Amino acid sequence: MAAPGKVAAFRLPPLPTIGEIIKLFRLKALKQLSQNFLLDLRLTDKIVKQAGELKNAHVCEVGPGPGGITRSILSAGVEQLLLIEKDARFIPGLQILSEAAPGKVRIVHGDILTYKMEKAFPKHLKKNWEDEPPDIHIIGNLPFSVSTPLIIKWLENVSKRDGPFIYGRTQMTLTFQKEVGERLTANPGSNQRSRLSIMAQHLCTVENCFIIPGQAFVPKPEVDVAVVHFTPLVQPKIQQPFELVEKVVQSVFQFRRKYCFRGIETLFPENGRLKRTEQLMMTADVDPTLRPFQLSMSQFRNLCNVYRKMCDEDPSLFVFNYREELRQKKKTRSLLASTGQPEQTEEENQL
Repeated sequence: MAAPGKVAAFRLPPLPTIGEIIKLFRLKALKQLSQNFLLDLRLTDKIVKQAGELKNAHVCEVGPGPGGITRSILSAGVEQLLLIEKDARFIPGLQILSEAAPGKVRIVHGDILTYKMEKAFPKHLKKNWEDEPPDIHIIGNLPFSVSTPLIIKWLENVSKRDGPFIYGRTQMTLTFQKEVGERLTANPGSNQRSRLSIMAQHLCTVENCFIIPGQAFVPKPEVDVAVVHFTPLVQPKIQQPFELVEKVVQSVFQFRRKYCFRGIETLFPENGRLKRTEQLMMTADVDPTLRPFQLSMSQFRNLCNVYRKMCDEDPSLFVFNYREELRQKKKTRSLLASTGQPEQTEEENQL
């Protein structure tokens, strides 16, 4: 019995183990969906702990599968738990957990990439962007095949303050392949510095919490897994539209082992390319002989700000597509060639 004046901590009743649930419903991890089960509840507890204080919080778990992390979330004393699961085979096992926690669990059979998060939580939980993060958390052991497109989608939501971030600076605790986790948190000069590093770090505080060895999962993946925590920043480090930042960053890293000048060139049409590239780099005060992974966040910010001004002066710049220009050139050469296939340039080999 709870002490007077105190609310009793929530405890799940005795339940079948995760292993027993897997056997009961004859669940197998599907390789084509890059599924891996985490059965050790000490590890699922550790993942959930990285999310912070969850007592009376509202949580969305992405891809709960057989429900290991789900149990740890419920044991943390959450107010409400929304489960979004694409694979219908897992729904009966999750319903057992729902019945064990009456009124706390809502199960949605759907795809997180298309699920509308704007109405996922009660309106009263909304906070101003400048305030502390709302009592809302997203947690998930993500399939490797969906983790990168999903975090890019959510980073765009952060930039636009929509989707799950319509409620404020919603925090996320997610799993990635170890290498992806290293890219998300890589500093300038690191070999892991990439497009993902800039897109994540200019919008969020990103923390690589700990590594789970691959052997902890069933079946064992070929790589280890990183647990990464995201807290959206009050002010992004690059205050430009998401699409513009993404275009500049993608262009810079297109030739990651060459001088950054080479990637920045691809922002401009062939006619006037050299002159405009020099103008951009000079105005942004960026050394053209730096490699992409050596550029600091402030240098990326300068590049984006100057490119924005150039696009304002010539709106056709932003819609220019370097790869489409290459395709058209290749098509024209093929039509004009009198004999054989013309030799491809290095640029065309990038396609």
